[in-house]
Amino acid sequence: MKQKNVILKNKIILVTGAAGFIGFNLVLELLKAQSPLHIIGIDNLNNYYDVSIKEWRLKEIEKITEEHPESSWTFIKGSIGEKAFVDSIFEQYKPSIVVNLAAQAGVRYSITNPDAYIKSNLIGFYNILEACRHSYDGGSTGVEHLVYASSSSVYGTNKKVPYSTEDKVDNPVSLYAATKKGNELMAHAYSKLYNIPSTGLRFFTVYGPAGRPDMAYFGFTNKLLKGETIQIFNYGNCKRDFTYVDDIVEGVKRVLQAAPEKKNGKDGLPIPPYAIYNIGNNQPENLLDFVQILQEELIHAGVLSEDYDFEAHKKLVPMQPGDVPITYADTSALERDFGFKPTTSLREGLRSFAEWYKEFYL
Repeated sequence: MKQKNVILKNKIILVTGAAGFIGFNLVLELLKAQSPLHIIGIDNLNNYYDVSIKEWRLKEIEKITEEHPESSWTFIKGSIGEKAFVDSIFEQYKPSIVVNLAAQAGVRYSITNPDAYIKSNLIGFYNILEACRHSYDGGSTGVEHLVYASSSSVYGTNKKVPYSTEDKVDNPVSLYAATKKGNELMAHAYSKLYNIPSTGLRFFTVYGPAGRPDMAYFGFTNKLLKGETIQIFNYGNCKRDFTYVDDIVEGVKRVLQAAPEKKNGKDGLPIPPYAIYNIGNNQPENLLDFVQILQEELIHAGVLSEDYDFEAHKKLVPMQPGDVPITYADTSALERDFGFKPTTSLREGLRSFAEWYKEFYL
């Protein structure tokens, strides 16, 4: 087990992408579980998907803040793609811990809108790294730990499963995956050059209440409710390591508190204080089984009627560009270093989603 070397109490924590799916849940958990602390959230609130969900998330954070007045929450709208904006945040608030979750998400969107990925995922992350680097200027304590989102997409079409962080990941099949691998390489370089403790987290198919509408479970629900046909890719022969958002957040929270140690090698130069972990369920589910459980839970929650004809609204289609047949996380390093492994079952997670969906939309 890694020793905790980052104390969260009374710290200023910067969370980018704070109105996003994982960012929102992380902020909620930190405000509930740690006190007092000071969270600065930034997000550009772009319209890649329904902005009303992002606004709802921010209102939920405000509610929790009222329940925990000993801590503080400040939200600032802006893009990490704008260097002056990022620099101003670091200059004004001087965060001790940085969690970079801001990114343009989605594999398929990267095929038709590559500019958004370069600006947010590469230039934006560069701006964060530069700000972390300069946080040490003048002998300041600076950033104690930079934690950033990577993705299971970096594994591409690797044949070896489960995917290990020791695997070679040099063959991305989408620009999105390439930008996430790029983030890992950039973080490594900055950790080596400037001794910035950084940890990258490869998330595996995150789902849950108030998630992203572009994700399969959410999109399927929207279409089924409208009586439209859902397309199941690779004729249903895809497997995904679906990971419930609460498990992701618990993993992030534990990782936050144990930064890679700063130490020098035999040459007297810093050994990069750098780490990468998978956070996944370690239990891939077949897409057809997933759809079966989803439909059962949508009926259970009253989103769909008990006599809904699913067979009439399902279509098996070929694989699409940028997709991979399986995602499967080897989480042994996470278990070894943090004593944690996701435990939420797919049925339990989809039940929570279905109940939230009914409350939000119906």
